[in-house]
Amino acid sequence: MIYVLADLEKNIKSVMENNKKLLTLCIIYQHPQILLGMKKKGFGAGRWNGFGGKVELDEKIEDAAKRELYEEAGITAENFDKVGIIDFEFQGNPEILQVHIFKANNFLGDPTESDEMKPQWFNVNEIPFNDMWPDDIHWMPLLLNGKKFTGKFLFGQKDIILRKDLLEVNEI
Repeated sequence: MIYVLADLEKNIKSVMENNKKLLTLCIIYQHPQILLGMKKKGFGAGRWNGFGGKVELDEKIEDAAKRELYEEAGITAENFDKVGIIDFEFQGNPEILQVHIFKANNFLGDPTESDEMKPQWFNVNEIPFNDMWPDDIHWMPLLLNGKKFTGKFLFGQKDIILRKDLLEVNEI
């Protein structure tokens, strides 16, 4: 237990020193369907996205992903795998958003609309990329094909991607 706490404190310190904000994103994928949510308020409002949000100071990343999924869609992932880590930067903003991306195929409960998200199933051939963050079209195919990945995206004005670094990896 001491090792786990020391490791958690080390991760938090590293993130704080590097001006990174830890976030989670969980994609529910049951081939050929993917569950996305329409963001109703806050950062990313008006876009389809996976379910996720901030990691609290005393929280493990995996626990944050489970909590956010439940808060936003009313479901509990039975199992999920971490498939990606992407750093997002926005030109003129020194804060880096480090998003830990999870994929789940089994869950408990019925997807339910919350104050923040409205869940909807999509066929993988009809994913609404035009109404999503512009980076999603680059990494989502890796997730759907069972690949793991890391990356960095730099966004400019009007959410235009100025720089994209995306790498398939064996382990996260």
